[in-house]
Amino acid sequence: VFFVVWISPQIYLKMARAKANIRLPPEVNRILYVRNLPYKITAEEMYDIFGKYGAIRQIRKGNAPDTKGTAFVVYEDIFDAKNAVDHLSGFNVAGRYLIVLYYQPHKMQKKADLAAKQKEIDDLKQKMGMNQQ
Repeated sequence: VFFVVWISPQIYLKMARAKANIRLPPEVNRILYVRNLPYKITAEEMYDIFGKYGAIRQIRKGNAPDTKGTAFVVYEDIFDAKNAVDHLSGFNVAGRYLIVLYYQPHKMQKKADLAAKQKEIDDLKQKMGMNQQ
């Protein structure tokens, strides 16, 4: 007597990962930073696209003028996030090719610091009456 047991692909992958004891690069994490999204994409569409690669904890879309077309996608499992990056980078959505990156907070902080320093310099130039060229 034979029994056929069906295992979902996600469970099978998690079991295979546990056996393989895969070591991931340090930049890999559960939080993805997505750029070049269509402005009109809905939350449901994003869950449909990104949910194919694993359970999603949260999606945050940018709605300010400087963050439109971007989003953060947080997966429950780091391997699901890696799988999404591998498959969705360059994926065409409504004529736009997605840029899917791992969120790296230290790089985001450097950009914020640089912008703050530039504003401080501009303020000082204006205060001192120096012409900006």
